[in-house]
Amino acid sequence: MSRFPRTLLAASISAALFAPQIQANEVVADNSVQELPAIDQCLIDQPEAENPNQLPITVEADSLEGVNGDKATYSGNVVVVQGKKRMQADSVTLHQPDNVVVAEGNVTFSDGQVKTVSDKAVNNLNTDYVELNNTKYQFLCEPGRGEAVYVSKTGKAVYEIEDGSITSCPEGDNSWRMKASSIEIDQDEEQATFFNPRFEVQSVPIFYLPYLTVPIGDTRKTGFLYPTASYGSSDGVEFEVPIYWNLAPNYDLLTTLKYMEKRGTQLNSTFRYLTDFGQGEIETEYLPDDKKYPEKGDRWGMQYTHDGIYEQNWKFHIDYSKVSDIDYFTDVDSNIGKREDGQLIQEGEFQYRTQNWDATLLARDFQVLTEEGNLPYRILPQLSFNYYSPAIAPYVDFDVISQISRFDTDDSSKPSATRLHVEPGITIPVHTTWGSWTTEARILGTHYQQDLNGVDTSFRDIDNDGINDNSAYGLKENVTRVIPEFRSHAGIVLERNTYVFGGYTQTLEPQIQYLYVPKEDQSDIFLYDTTLLQTDYYGLFRSRKYSGVDRIAAANQFSYGASTRFFDDMYKERLNISFGQIFYLDKSTKNSDPLSQNQDATSYSAWAVEMDFNFSDYLFYHGGIQYDVDSSEMQLSNSTLEYRTDKGYLQGNYRYVTKSYIEQTVDLESIAGTGGINSITRDGISQAGVLAGYTFSPNWNASAQYFYDLTTDKSIEWLARVNYIDDCWYIGFTYSNQLRGWNSSDDRGFAAYPNAEPDYENNFSINFGIVGFGTNIGSGAGLSETDNGGNSLGYGRPFFLNN
Repeated sequence: MSRFPRTLLAASISAALFAPQIQANEVVADNSVQELPAIDQCLIDQPEAENPNQLPITVEADSLEGVNGDKATYSGNVVVVQGKKRMQADSVTLHQPDNVVVAEGNVTFSDGQVKTVSDKAVNNLNTDYVELNNTKYQFLCEPGRGEAVYVSKTGKAVYEIEDGSITSCPEGDNSWRMKASSIEIDQDEEQATFFNPRFEVQSVPIFYLPYLTVPIGDTRKTGFLYPTASYGSSDGVEFEVPIYWNLAPNYDLLTTLKYMEKRGTQLNSTFRYLTDFGQGEIETEYLPDDKKYPEKGDRWGMQYTHDGIYEQNWKFHIDYSKVSDIDYFTDVDSNIGKREDGQLIQEGEFQYRTQNWDATLLARDFQVLTEEGNLPYRILPQLSFNYYSPAIAPYVDFDVISQISRFDTDDSSKPSATRLHVEPGITIPVHTTWGSWTTEARILGTHYQQDLNGVDTSFRDIDNDGINDNSAYGLKENVTRVIPEFRSHAGIVLERNTYVFGGYTQTLEPQIQYLYVPKEDQSDIFLYDTTLLQTDYYGLFRSRKYSGVDRIAAANQFSYGASTRFFDDMYKERLNISFGQIFYLDKSTKNSDPLSQNQDATSYSAWAVEMDFNFSDYLFYHGGIQYDVDSSEMQLSNSTLEYRTDKGYLQGNYRYVTKSYIEQTVDLESIAGTGGINSITRDGISQAGVLAGYTFSPNWNASAQYFYDLTTDKSIEWLARVNYIDDCWYIGFTYSNQLRGWNSSDDRGFAAYPNAEPDYENNFSINFGIVGFGTNIGSGAGLSETDNGGNSLGYGRPFFLNN
């Protein structure tokens, strides 16, 4: 084969016959690129020359014929190369009088991102006009290909395509494609406009639009995104069409029209913005005239979130959610909340921070999503001021925590209040590489002004014990409380090499804490933002028994415990066991509620044990128990065992809580009017579950889960899912059976009425859509640790160990 030097003809060919460059999101690995022919390689990761059109050009051909002043023709296996650009053809001819280049016969072009194959290519060098006949194109760096009867370049970066199509399916697979009578592509605007587009499945038209614009490249553009379709026995046929609106560089909008056969058409939107004050998102859902529940009328939900830092000192946080009715999450699939949510938070927080102090303004409210029960307090507002002075003296830290809060509620049986709290403290921290000792002394000063006017003082016996449970009973309008607090905590870390279970490094980490808080009668203070904290192993070494400051539990106690950890030779934690207990020097402080005092109780709290285990990264265990030494019974426990492989996992879990423990730790007033503890459970909580997932092949995967309540001998939920994912489309089949409630002759719940029957909702759904061009696999089509497929109890890793 003869090789010809660079000529005007070669330069003209390379400058003219090049298809538009397409932005790609994925890069083919180097090792696979080298196995492809040069014209089929993805070269997006290779650096681009500063002026590609000025690069040297090489032309190879079997022969060259030329007539001076008329034309010149390269023939036979013509190959033109300039930088990343490569063209092959049977023949290439330059018509000199018209300054037109014509390439004919298997005209193949590649620029490292897109490859085209045409019967004929024509370029007018005077106008940069290009036309391609009977063209097939293929993206080299991502799935995607198409065909066109005619392609013309009418401007520097504007292309017109007649009778064109596009699909992400590989060659020979016509599962789906988008066809249009004409397509305009503007590279500068990175936008493609489809005229009379139609979506086809196996060459059968599914839907038609007169006009459609879609973005190309990585620049955000307004236009339709690819739709998804599904079927479920609950809502019937569903069809979603998302539309993206590129409103400005710093904010955009996504609207989705969701048609549900049995419900109607829902309009969902997500508005995002980014400003100097942070970033935020407004999400709305609106379903007019719900056909499935016509008595509930229009259904809607919204959520506004904002988080940001301004000039390092200012911090902003807003989280406001609201729905049309209390059954919204039960009846409607929503991105705002889940069906087990009992309330929605509505709060805004603004904070100013410096090196030694910070001030915060907080307002908080709730939307309660239950028929009856406790109406929570609104905080309108709360102003906090905190001062920090570390190392005010050698080994001495000083700080002051203070806040003033206004509480209000719609519950006529509860008072509103203003609370002022000031809490100075001194801390002496001593730390070494093998241990620590921290001593802390604080003064907790709180003043309450409680508004008791108009509070309902009628007799209310919530738990049927013959005692007046009215919230205004014993309260005072003005209360000042000053309580000192002393805490000293010490711990050490011991380490050794052990060969009992192999070559491991074992640590033993004992710790002990003394806590003293004097007794103070606080029965004249209502609980505004205070609840009992969880009493697991890690809670043994807290200084407070309650969240908030409305109750400061008396204490004169030692907390002691230890953790032991086993690390392998790569310092990966394989086993962690922690256990501990509290010894009460003053037994009367064991339970701060005088109505619940047990005179026969010992001076010891329940034993708390936590355990995590990782065997060779495929067998995991997590468990925790609390054993009450007074009643000689297990108060609560939880266990999770999981076997995991590269292709899937199998997990079993169990949780148990006694009825007496719930009575001691749950605020029964929050379920006032529903029968007290009996409306929650008859025999405590005893529930077991099994979760599994497996990937059979690159195309097939499945997952399932089942939860069962042993106290009622009823299933809570079970769900099974099978998915098929092809190169350019997916389909998923899901069946679920979920407990929605209990049918009873009385509205106070199943627990008080053993004859109540469970009310289940069965749902079978088919979800399918396309894969490629930036689209995500739809709901239920994938299997991941965070995918719960709409179920109430999704998959969760059973342990957390240090790596």
